[in-house]
Amino acid sequence: MFWVIAPFLTFSAFLLLLLVSLSVPIIHSIYLFRLSAHAATSLLDAAASGVVRFGVWGYCISTIDLSIVGLNDDSAGSCSHPKLGYTFDSNVQAALNASGVNVKSINKALTAALVLHPIACGFSFLTLLASLFIVRWRTGLSRGASFLTLGVGLFTALLTTVVFLVDVIFVAIVKSDIKKDTDGSVTGAWGNAVWMVLGATVALWAALVGVCVGLFRGRRKPRGTRY
Repeated sequence: MFWVIAPFLTFSAFLLLLLVSLSVPIIHSIYLFRLSAHAATSLLDAAASGVVRFGVWGYCISTIDLSIVGLNDDSAGSCSHPKLGYTFDSNVQAALNASGVNVKSINKALTAALVLHPIACGFSFLTLLASLFIVRWRTGLSRGASFLTLGVGLFTALLTTVVFLVDVIFVAIVKSDIKKDTDGSVTGAWGNAVWMVLGATVALWAALVGVCVGLFRGRRKPRGTRY
């Protein structure tokens, strides 16, 4: 039974990390965090709202809703070109009505660290391939495949843990800074990609536990047959 656990869990982790690696602006529904703004004035009963979602490779600006004297005017959203490293540029400022605000926590140097997501995804795929050998050869080579899965999987699990910590710290800093810099007019919220990385991290560590249990049971079985 335990030889099935590792491939299933590593596949789950690989799939989650793959989806996160293809987050905004590629897959619009998956993002690390979002910034929302709503500005209103009693003059002409005007109000404007906008949302910007940030992912691994850039951001997407949702439809901006502008209301004046009860008349609504929606402008189409747009996305940045996928690239490594991005900033809180003029397009984001205009969407959030936060012109002149400089959010130092969103800069190219820091967002470049998000490249760890596809790297972790690649290593999770290698772990998946190694774990498949356990299924293919349940005896004989399975022990060697288990040690291979354990070695590659341990590195992958540690790397994915680091990626999750980077996401948590990054998003927490951005939420705090944007609220302070805009006096609360722009607020931040966690994205589903952060929790998907957490799920991948838990799955990888659980897969390693399954491999260890399988190795331990494999070592005890021959001893039992001698008596």
